[in-house]
Amino acid sequence: MFRPSRFAVALCAALALSACGKGGGRPQGDLAASKVTTIGVNSYLWRATLDTLSFMPLLQTDSNGGVVVTDWYVNPQLPSERMKVTVSILDQDLRADAVRVAALREVNRGGQWVSAPVEAATTQKLEDIILTRARDLRRGAITG
Repeated sequence: MFRPSRFAVALCAALALSACGKGGGRPQGDLAASKVTTIGVNSYLWRATLDTLSFMPLLQTDSNGGVVVTDWYVNPQLPSERMKVTVSILDQDLRADAVRVAALREVNRGGQWVSAPVEAATTQKLEDIILTRARDLRRGAITG
């Protein structure tokens, strides 16, 4: 009949316990936290979008889905008009077609906010500003 020595039993127990601390029994909370902080879209486009819209109050941001929604913004020089912007980042690559801007515009008529058209040039200009800022951020990261 085989009887293991006390030393062998203690060594096996110590090895088993030390293996638990090295990721074998990793808590689920660690995995969830890493997924929350992982960005699902191009980071340069994401930061450029937040920089570009920093003057507007943000209503919703989703870095995993790549969506930024602002609240209504009233320009102090033009208090009878307000804008709301939604930016969607569509890709993980820094490409010109990876960002899409949609905007809503309202004008104040007799105390009522009424929908008004947004010029296509306005959304195009915002897309261009975001793309230019993203390229600058990327260039700075490569050279700096």
